[in-house]
Amino acid sequence: MPAETLKLADGPDSVWSNLRIAAAQASAEEPILASFLNAAILRHDRFQDALAYRLASKLADAQLDAMLARDVVEQAIAADPEIARRAAADMVAIEERDPACQSFLQPFLYFKGFLALQAHRVAHWLWSEGRDIFAFHLQSRISERFGVDIHPAARIGQGIMIDHATGVVIGETAVVGDNVSLLHGVTLGGTGKTDTDRHPKIANGVLIGAGAKVLGDIAVGEEARIAAGSVVLKDVPAHCTVAGVPAEPVGGRCHEPARTMDQRLDPSD
Repeated sequence: MPAETLKLADGPDSVWSNLRIAAAQASAEEPILASFLNAAILRHDRFQDALAYRLASKLADAQLDAMLARDVVEQAIAADPEIARRAAADMVAIEERDPACQSFLQPFLYFKGFLALQAHRVAHWLWSEGRDIFAFHLQSRISERFGVDIHPAARIGQGIMIDHATGVVIGETAVVGDNVSLLHGVTLGGTGKTDTDRHPKIANGVLIGAGAKVLGDIAVGEEARIAAGSVVLKDVPAHCTVAGVPAEPVGGRCHEPARTMDQRLDPSD
């Protein structure tokens, strides 16, 4: 099945088949990378195993060697199969939305937005198990390794694309729905020191442009669009485009902005 025909519901097995084909082709085209591609993908039997290996290789540091990191990731995936299923859905979303993505190889091996998000899913599992210190350790490592800072408690759906990813910050009580696209420099932050809900709730299908700041316990409605550089301080209705500092409604009704990635305020331009 060609990668472009995959759907989010197809799950890890369909993604795994296509990823292995892409890895084998790349290995034949670039023999110098053959051992790397074998270690990262081809020698594994399942998507889950390859994902654990790849994340461990990125998260290992002086305090947590690669073998121990892999054990933790494998434990998380075994306890919560949604981690692998959501990772596969994220890869399908990236392949669909990002014209720079030539195959599943790019996000799985190289795209730091994808890798940071999957590492966050492991940290979130640790958090939900009451292993806060370990979760914070992974958060710190993710920030150091990928330039992305996501609190372990933040809840994030599937079919997510975090494009370029540098400087993305997602706070503790933030919630991100399914099929959302975020670009670099996005902040889902708070506006004060309260220890209750203080971060945004992003509904399904939202597109948030580069450098946008969404602040406070506010709701961004389904398939809304936030223009690059905007500062959002109040609720955004569904299917609405907002822009500016502070952001206000502009333009017409949005339809699937996270999928189309169309950031023009006037589609006729």
